[in-house]
Amino acid sequence: MNNIIEIKDFLAPELDVYARLTEVQLLNREFPEKGLFIAESPKVIERALDAGYEPVSCLMEKKHIDGERRDILKRIGDVPVYTAEFEILTALTGFKLTRGMLCAMKRKKLPSVEEICKNKTRIVILDRVMNPTNVGAIIRSAAALGMDAVLLTEGSSDPLYRRAARVSMGTVFQIDWTFLCGDRLDRIKNLGFKTVAMALKDDSLSIADPRILREERLAIIMGTEGDGLSDETIEGCDYTVKIPMYHGVDSLNVAAASAVAFYQLGNQQKL
Repeated sequence: MNNIIEIKDFLAPELDVYARLTEVQLLNREFPEKGLFIAESPKVIERALDAGYEPVSCLMEKKHIDGERRDILKRIGDVPVYTAEFEILTALTGFKLTRGMLCAMKRKKLPSVEEICKNKTRIVILDRVMNPTNVGAIIRSAAALGMDAVLLTEGSSDPLYRRAARVSMGTVFQIDWTFLCGDRLDRIKNLGFKTVAMALKDDSLSIADPRILREERLAIIMGTEGDGLSDETIEGCDYTVKIPMYHGVDSLNVAAASAVAFYQLGNQQKL
């Protein structure tokens, strides 16, 4: 049976996770084993539950308790479910709830890069991609278009940030990912991957170059919004590849470029 609690006090400490704690505070870098994240929308919550994430509490519109969210409520058992009318929840959280439901969940220990890359043939490296919307969109494309895993360098937005997970449509729980620190290129090359820098350079190869497509293991590296990849990173990669542009357009948004790259360079046998 669910533990339904109607909100009567906006300042109740158990609501801090939804109303007053920042994403960074939820992440809890000092004690990552105590970190939380917010899953927003039924689709994202369901996929997080499918992936074995443990719910701590829920926040939802009152009208959904006996409505279409009943299946989720059955799955989360007796964790607290805080509820109120839509207007009250909007005032509490400062934004409109996506399809009327949020769920606070415990983070898991992230796997190592070596664990993630084992038996993988196509991986993505996001180098300081800071916008959570872009991170979520890239992960969704990676999951859909034949990538096996996503690695994120320090400075990239966390895939479990509320907006990133929501934009990904919950695919952050369906594809392997972790953070990549230290000497990134050498570490990946030592695992047997050829590295592909996505960059608008005149001496770049075409994204359709057969030499790249024949590589057994590829790591596709996407750069930060605006500046792209550093010259040092580009020079350290085995290949530099660009997507041809027309009509005077100088570049694509990194999320749009990722979809093109993943479709062309992904595991063709999966597509």
